[in-house]
Amino acid sequence: MKYNDSIVKIKGIGEKTQKTFGRIGIETVQDLLEHYPRDYEEFGMPIPIAKVNEGSVVTIEAYLGITPRLKRVRHLQILNAQVRDSSGTLLLTWFNMPFLKNRLHMGTNYLFRGKVTIKNGALVMEQPKIYSKNEYFKLLNVLQPIYPLTDGLTNNLIVKSMHEVHKHLEFAKDYIPKRISREYSLMDRTKALKEIHFPKDRDSMRRARERLAFDEFFLYSLALRRLRDSKVLSASEYPMQTVKECEELIGALPYSLTKAQLSVWDEIQNDMTSDITMNRLVQGDVGSGKTILAILAILMAVKNGYQANIMVPTEVLAKQHYTSFCSLLARFNVNVCLLVGSMTAKEKREAYDMIRDHRADVIVGTHALIQEKVVYDNLALVITDEQHRFGVKQREELMSKGKKPHVLVMSATPIPRTLAIILYGDLDISIVDELPARRLPIKNCVVNTSYRPTAYRFIEKQVAMGRQAYVICPMVEESEMIEAENVIDYTQQLKEAMAPGISIEYLHGKMKPKEKNEIMERFSDARIQVLVSTTVVEVGVNVPNATVMMVENAERFGLAQLHQLRGRVGRGEHQSYCIFVCGTKSNEAKERLEILNKSNDGFYIAEEDLKLRGPGDLFGIRQSGDLEFKIGNIYTDASILKLAAEAARGLEDDEVEKIFIENPHLEDKILNHTSGTL
Repeated sequence: MKYNDSIVKIKGIGEKTQKTFGRIGIETVQDLLEHYPRDYEEFGMPIPIAKVNEGSVVTIEAYLGITPRLKRVRHLQILNAQVRDSSGTLLLTWFNMPFLKNRLHMGTNYLFRGKVTIKNGALVMEQPKIYSKNEYFKLLNVLQPIYPLTDGLTNNLIVKSMHEVHKHLEFAKDYIPKRISREYSLMDRTKALKEIHFPKDRDSMRRARERLAFDEFFLYSLALRRLRDSKVLSASEYPMQTVKECEELIGALPYSLTKAQLSVWDEIQNDMTSDITMNRLVQGDVGSGKTILAILAILMAVKNGYQANIMVPTEVLAKQHYTSFCSLLARFNVNVCLLVGSMTAKEKREAYDMIRDHRADVIVGTHALIQEKVVYDNLALVITDEQHRFGVKQREELMSKGKKPHVLVMSATPIPRTLAIILYGDLDISIVDELPARRLPIKNCVVNTSYRPTAYRFIEKQVAMGRQAYVICPMVEESEMIEAENVIDYTQQLKEAMAPGISIEYLHGKMKPKEKNEIMERFSDARIQVLVSTTVVEVGVNVPNATVMMVENAERFGLAQLHQLRGRVGRGEHQSYCIFVCGTKSNEAKERLEILNKSNDGFYIAEEDLKLRGPGDLFGIRQSGDLEFKIGNIYTDASILKLAAEAARGLEDDEVEKIFIENPHLEDKILNHTSGTL
């Protein structure tokens, strides 16, 4: 079996299963090998019932005390069994598994493994798996991989397929020169790909993961280096001069620009009036005022006779930008055009005509801006907003719509400058490190789950005052092995807990784009008062009327991501609040969350987060960074990122070329998969 073979070469994968794998981007043996576990389950020794705690996944050895009882509730068949050992009793519950009633025998010892929760004041193990002693002790202390799945794909099927690949794989392609592997003491890649899926122990898994993360960062750095080299000192195709309209706009604003904004605006003007094409990243905390800088750059380009566009990650944000751009630029006789995927065919045709004929000076839109049908007349400036929702490749596609246009990239993700220089190696970096004085600081609190009723009453009061609230949950649906609030069940729970007149809806990433846009528009229009959501609202949403952000299981998110979520409130004139609900008693989790409690400064938070988190923190908390790699994490693996970038810088130009000549599709593959998760 070869690395680039189709997965149908793997025993057990037929045409139907191939299509299911294809839904999550797995088409080749390489794709399967690079579908890394999201976590591992470790089977420890069984514990006495008396030591079982709420929220834990444990194994007990026990026998049936009474005959199991089967009851029906609506469409559910619920089997309850009480088991006991020498230390106590525990209730077990299974849903829609009535056949177990005949499999379980009184007085026989079994091993039960599952998640323990509290129901009606008593501890319950729900949907436990049943093992014989022989089965269980074969698994003892073995790390069992748990994979990201899709409908129709089971963890067991991926495990079996992975075993088949490892039995027959000749070798795994290694892109890194041997001298680099030796210099940085890297594990062999073929071995690393085996150990990441079926590690001997945690140390082997850690070393395998470090090797594979190094690979991703190294190859990304090389691709970025080629990108940068192709742009270095590229002569400007669009010479510009400063224009009086920009100063007029600054003077007409109902507020004064901060020193940081004025400093960055000077850098942008200097770039656009120089002989060299601008390639600049403007990095600024949530609410620091990056959008007005984009509008000023757009006005400058338009008044020099050119077109400009701005690509944003959601239709809701595109429409909000379109409205505000029209309002601010109308007095300067600037024509603004909107282009988003949900527009009718007729509306799109009209937009295409306006863009091609230069009847539109500014085009605001989503990914629709980079479609083939969009032809610009004289595109001199391209801007990507909320950059961490776009990949490098999408930014390049937007640039290709003009003849080497000026590029302005905006990001609100607080990344320490040392990492930003590596991750955006093809761009000059400006930082807006000052918030406008008019913004009221958000009031924060970190609480445990017992605070929920108080939080609900507080949200009700805010709604009664005409405000709105977000409630963030980490999951869409309940997971068998993870104790965390989920969006769908939580919404129902909230409807029961709050006053009946309050409009409460949910939103998550698995919904169709049309559904998501409809929900967000209703929330923007205040027709929904409380929105229960996953992190899909982390960017691309501007609802000034929202004053409360409540985050459930806050310990499951990275601090930078929590800060991004917090940035959804505090956008209007009213005082805003953020409630971080910690679902664990861990002191370490509380210590991390206290950083957010004490500060609203995203860059300070990112730096403190780096200090607190180490390479041991491999799973469970996924940052929403400017780039999502398959296994590397720019925060937890910051030290590996720096080493890989250093190694990439040390390669000679001909060595870099050799890697990409021998692997012609590698560059596209790297730049396509290192993008934000939509």
